[in-house]
Order: sequence, then structure tokens, then C-alpha cells
Amino acid sequence: MLQISNLDVYYGESHILRNVDLSVPKGQMVCLIGRNGVGKTTLLKTIMGLLKPRSGIINFEGQIINSKSPDQRAKLGIGYVPQGREIIPRLTVKENLLLGLEARKKQAKKSEIPEEIFTLFPVLKKMLSRMGGDLSGGQQQQLAIARALMGNPQLLVLDEPTEGIQPSIILEIEAAVRNIVESTGISVLLVEQHLHFVRQANYYYAMQKGGIVASGSTNELSQDVIQRFLAV
Repeated sequence: MLQISNLDVYYGESHILRNVDLSVPKGQMVCLIGRNGVGKTTLLKTIMGLLKPRSGIINFEGQIINSKSPDQRAKLGIGYVPQGREIIPRLTVKENLLLGLEARKKQAKKSEIPEEIFTLFPVLKKMLSRMGGDLSGGQQQQLAIARALMGNPQLLVLDEPTEGIQPSIILEIEAAVRNIVESTGISVLLVEQHLHFVRQANYYYAMQKGGIVASGSTNELSQDVIQRFLAV
């Protein structure tokens, strides 16, 4: 589904991503791990078109998308939940959700929120008229993921969805993301530091100094890799 080959990205003359190869198979969850500052968020922003690579290829569903704008990539089927969530605090939960319809190729009725959204995130159904800014951090994260799902993505890109969230809500978000993969066939590319969540993925890639330095099945994720790339 997503195939990244020989990707190099610079900030000015600073070489941030170095010869990155990464793939996300259809209907699978892939987790990108690594310490802060190694280039994980830069890679996600490049996938979304927010940053331009100096060289390399980003292939999505058999189409090279290097020249596509972020909104074009969204309409092709890539949903993005950035670090910090970025819900709109002065809009209601319902209004935030309906904004997600803008990413669809064909616009649905503006009042349409699929029941599947509330199956994944039941708390949102009770809060449709509440302002987004009045939600807790965990509720805002659930809203941000739900908003991305409103665009009917084929690939969901999540940047540290459990950052700053209480443990009980982390487990709810983990379960929802795993359910999304298993019940809908949507692929997920996840940046995450929480080990239990990392292990929900099918595959992992570890980054260091802007490059991929380890990868494999999360079933084979060794204690050495955990200590090198997840330990604080």
C-alpha cells in the first residue's frame, strides 16, 4: 500500500532523513519507534506532503505521490492525526467530526456521522454538542482519530497518539486502533513510545539519526531493541 524508497529530507542544509526505506502492507499496522529528535515526525510530515523530499520515492497504492499536495493525498486515502491532535477547540465535537468529510473524494451529507465512529469511540456520542476545547486530552485524541476516519482513509497515520494521556485512556485508544485494522482493513502507520501499544503492531521500524537501523515483526521485538530505541 505505502512504499517509501531511498528518501532523503533536509531542513535547509541539515540532512534530517537519510535513505529511508519503509513499507506499510494493506490491512496491517506498522509502528515507527525511536528516541526524540531522530526524524520520526519529519517522516510522517513528508508522507503527508507537508515537507518535500530532496530525493527518493513515496508510492501509495501504486501511484508516486511526491508531487501531490497534502489535500490531494488526503483525497487519495491518507488520514493524518498529528502530534498534539490539532482539533479545533471552538467547534463542537460534531462540527470537528464533520470537518473530516472534506477529505472524502465524494462529499457525503453534512449531517452524516457513521455509527461505526461511535462504536469505536462511544464517549464521543455523548459529547456531540460539547466544545472540542472542553474535552480531556484523551477525549481530544479519540476525536482527532475519529475525525480522520470520517474521510474514509485507506491508510491512517498517527503521530504519538498516547502522548500525555492517562493510562486507562491509552488502553482504549490501543483497542480502537487495533479494531480499526482488524474490522475495516485500514492500514495504520504509527509513531509510538508506549511499549504495550508498539506490540499491537504487526511490524516495527526503528529510527536513529534520520535512518532506519532495525526492523522486523513485533513478535520478535528484542529487549535490546527496546532498550536502545524506547527506553527514556
